[in-house]
Amino acid sequence: MLQMIRTPLSEQTLIENALNNAISAIPPLWPLTHSVAVNPFLGQAHLPFPEAAAKLARISGRRLTLPRNWYLDKIRSGEITDADLEEAREELGTSQSAADIEKLRSGTSLFDPCEHILPSMPDLARAHSRTDWAELIEDRIGNWASAYFDEGQALWPMTSGKSTWSSWLSWAQHDLTPEIAGLQSFAKRVQALPENPDVFILQACESLKVPSEHLGDYFHQLLLGLGGWSQLARYRLWEAELNEQSDRTLRDLLAIRLVWDTALLDQYLDEIGEPWSAVWENYNPSRPMPESFEQDLLLHTAFERSIIRRLGETLHNPVHETQTEDPLVQAVFCIDVRSEVFRRALEQVSLRTETRGFAGFFGIPLQHQGFASDIAENRLPVLLKPAIQSKAVSTTSNRDDRPARYLARAIRAWGRFRMAAVSSFAFVESSGPIYAWRLLKDGIAGIRKKSSIDFPLQLDPTFGTKERIDLAKSVLTAMSLTEGFASIVLLVGHGAKVANNPHASALHCGACGGHAGDVNARLLAQILNQTSVRAGLADHDIHIPDETHFFGALHSTTTDEVEVFDDEPPHSLKTSIAQLKTWLAVAGQLARRERSITLPRAHDGKGIISRSRDWAEIRPEWGLANCNAFIAAPRERTRGRNLSGTAFLHEYDWKKDPEFTTLELILTAPVVVASWISLQYYGSVVAPDLFGGGNKLLHNVVGGIGVLEGNGGQLRTGLPWQSVHDGTKYIHEPARLSVCIEAPCEAISDVLKKHDDVRALFDNTWLRLFALDGTGQIASEYTGGLNWHDVTGGQIRGRLDPVSK
Repeated sequence: MLQMIRTPLSEQTLIENALNNAISAIPPLWPLTHSVAVNPFLGQAHLPFPEAAAKLARISGRRLTLPRNWYLDKIRSGEITDADLEEAREELGTSQSAADIEKLRSGTSLFDPCEHILPSMPDLARAHSRTDWAELIEDRIGNWASAYFDEGQALWPMTSGKSTWSSWLSWAQHDLTPEIAGLQSFAKRVQALPENPDVFILQACESLKVPSEHLGDYFHQLLLGLGGWSQLARYRLWEAELNEQSDRTLRDLLAIRLVWDTALLDQYLDEIGEPWSAVWENYNPSRPMPESFEQDLLLHTAFERSIIRRLGETLHNPVHETQTEDPLVQAVFCIDVRSEVFRRALEQVSLRTETRGFAGFFGIPLQHQGFASDIAENRLPVLLKPAIQSKAVSTTSNRDDRPARYLARAIRAWGRFRMAAVSSFAFVESSGPIYAWRLLKDGIAGIRKKSSIDFPLQLDPTFGTKERIDLAKSVLTAMSLTEGFASIVLLVGHGAKVANNPHASALHCGACGGHAGDVNARLLAQILNQTSVRAGLADHDIHIPDETHFFGALHSTTTDEVEVFDDEPPHSLKTSIAQLKTWLAVAGQLARRERSITLPRAHDGKGIISRSRDWAEIRPEWGLANCNAFIAAPRERTRGRNLSGTAFLHEYDWKKDPEFTTLELILTAPVVVASWISLQYYGSVVAPDLFGGGNKLLHNVVGGIGVLEGNGGQLRTGLPWQSVHDGTKYIHEPARLSVCIEAPCEAISDVLKKHDDVRALFDNTWLRLFALDGTGQIASEYTGGLNWHDVTGGQIRGRLDPVSK
């Protein structure tokens, strides 16, 4: 809490509430080593989407829609139909008439650019000086923050052991740049600041005289302006709260930013004092947005309705039944949308293969330590805490493994030395001629060969047989695989093979905390192959045949190659495993050919593998671009239907879930993670300067935690522009996720009743929710307030009075 000073208690409470609200509105940013997709609107889920969009437009000047011409082109091409526009109008309850919609269709409706409705102090000060104060503040805070948040890239830590506030005080009082730019006596001002940042926050609020009812928006605007630095600080708070602790880094950052505003107001008081007061006299967050804002929201909603319509048509269209025999192979892939392409290809190649979808960490809340590594990696969703430990052990069996450990550590130390600032010039000067061949080889895609060592994995001995049985039971139940086991059950994690890519971890498995899913897959296979575990499962009426064997595998999403970990396959399955590997190889060819259609220079799939090794390649793959649906249903509902890599596919049979515990798990975990992914892509496209990662060609890694675009300024967040745009058009077309679940509406509503945070995502239309019938058709749409309405013919019809189901 803020320290008590002369400010009345009620005022302190208002400031504290505003501060907490602003902090909660900032999403966390995970470091590059284990980055995961994060919903940039995480703190706005309690607001209806249109209201949150209007608020963001007021305080940042950004809209949550694409340029109007993009939607008008969709209308002209017929992709957005009259029916889509009409459904959007009814959904939003907009005042736009049929004539207004016709103007939109013809492109004659006026477009008012989104104004920066809430001017900032640097904006006002800039008008009375020759200095771009916003840019200067961004540069100076970024310069300090790069050193303060460093996680080992710099060998000379500048601010080690100090709090955020005290670190900045020590740095800023020696920084003469602000005074050179014209901000008089800034260093002396910093020297005179109180040691307690909470005291200064109260003083700043008293000086700035922002009305208490608007402080939350003001603080939010300041934190948004800090870009990734505020999000990185929010990550520290997230991690602390996960461990029932606290962290004040973000509060200190806000205090630092307030120093600049108070300094600017003092210096330019005569010029901007009255305009600053007028800002808050005129600021009305409940004032209706311009008509153009409402029109753009209507166009965007119509586009989303067109996606839902086409999804309904795809699920409705009959397909030829292809699987006629009992499966030889059951392959369980991550629900990741990239798996949909490969799964469809594999089922096309082999009629005896059945694929399923499940969260890529395979239900193991794991913390893993690599061979000879002192780093423990959390390979689980960031919403969870690890409960199981594992490590990679030596392949030397009874022999001394110390030489292998020393070699592994030496390799990491050498890499660390090459990257260090203190040795970079000396290294290049002395090793340049020797290293020329390596640079040439890495620059020619396809020459470098794959090299990997698979160390045996060992679970913590304290995770005993009973715990393994319980884990196996819960995982098999959650993936609806409790009977009808095939001879081969393949557990396929996924990861990405790329070179020279700071965002490599973002292409790995989000369910594994930004790591590859091979460790989780291999460990679950080990557990399910244990005789004692199978005996315990039989007591729970889960009978795994003796001839069934589980294999871990890794799907590289950049190359569509699948590596099967089969060090000791049963002799009886060697022929079948060889056949499976052939199927996987052919399926990989089909998947690469499909993906190459949209990847530049992919050459009909032939260039896919080589581009993953090309250190100059800025688009090794599209990641989860165009993710727009989540389907939880038996695979029969989607098998044979081309979903074009746009849908998360989770295996679920509600008839095997009498207590609907698996349904609750799906709605509260995989659906939430998928929403984070979907909305990160959404924000990176519609507001790339605010929520996107910038231009890869200009990226510089800073502190081992993130990237700058250029040599300073804000830490960039979200997805790089090259991950969502091919240079001429958007590859990811932003749309809120449509969640389709085959289950009774009553059961879904019961889960939403128990989880307010999840229900808010649907009630406030950050996500859409549909119930599928027993044939996989869209049958009902959730309309909020635990109400549903019927859908006819597998397509969405106009909104009627909601029918409680």
